[in-house]
Amino acid sequence: MSEPSPTQRLLDATDIERSVATALPGRRVVASAPLSGGGFATVWSARLDDGAEVVLKVAPRDDVRLLRYERDLIAAEGRYLRRLAAEAPEVRVPRVLHASPDLLVTERLPGRNLFEVQSGPAPVDDAPVRAAFGAELARVHRLTGDRFGYDAGRTSAPTWSAAFLAMIDDLLDDAAEWQVETPAPAERIRDLIIRHAGLLDSVRRPALLHFDGWDGNLLVADGRLTGFVDGERFLYGDPLLDFTSAALFRRIEDEPGHPFLQGYGGVRLDAPALRRLSLYRLHLYLLMTVEMPSRRITREAQPGRYERLAELLDEELTELARPVPVAGTGVDPGS
Repeated sequence: MSEPSPTQRLLDATDIERSVATALPGRRVVASAPLSGGGFATVWSARLDDGAEVVLKVAPRDDVRLLRYERDLIAAEGRYLRRLAAEAPEVRVPRVLHASPDLLVTERLPGRNLFEVQSGPAPVDDAPVRAAFGAELARVHRLTGDRFGYDAGRTSAPTWSAAFLAMIDDLLDDAAEWQVETPAPAERIRDLIIRHAGLLDSVRRPALLHFDGWDGNLLVADGRLTGFVDGERFLYGDPLLDFTSAALFRRIEDEPGHPFLQGYGGVRLDAPALRRLSLYRLHLYLLMTVEMPSRRITREAQPGRYERLAELLDEELTELARPVPVAGTGVDPGS
């Protein structure tokens, strides 16, 4: 197992037993083990004395430095999962058993994550999995928030352009504080977002988003999607924002037959939608660059990561410098 991120607590089986005793009185742990793959929370699985399989997510210690958007993520995931359970129960996400600011306990969904499966000796045909995930997110996107951006007093605004710029500003401020070199000056990045404010404001409905739909968060068993996890980064905004991590490091618009698009349905990737996708890839790659020191990832240790992200960011910056297309919706499930 790789060295944990500074945001991840060092726990042992006794810590897990105590957490379960507090969160689920009367139930006892008979076996437990850490789960790998994430870089923020500490995640363990446990089997209880009644046969239930659960997952525990533990928040970072209070004295650990976080990025601005990472505040309150464990409690946020509890809110996300509970809203889906109440308003879209057909969506395959874990059921919440306990939620507090420091600890989330959920049922454990069956299966292994798609990244592990595809990296193993017997990869599966992932097209049905990706199509099923597209259909699941289309259902999630039908739910609507009161404002754009994050909930519970975190970064948000009444318009999508204002919320998106505030999210970018948070990352740029984090970059300055952590001394992360960005591929373009902060003012150039801000100016490009402001140039596209009208295009962003063609999005009128703050849809519920997952924002972390990479392969490591899709669970697979017998070649089918059994569910998806890690909703801690959820926010409200343009459904197209969720299309970026579903085709990580690629341009999903270059693959019109992509199974995620087929499963999602009702997508019209016109010129305005393509430009918004470029904005959202800029945001994602900027986030992945800025988070490196907070995860103890250095350019020396992982030079390929920084260089790849810098190249991808430069591509999006070049695209965003072109004339702004006329605003259009592209996709808006449930409108």
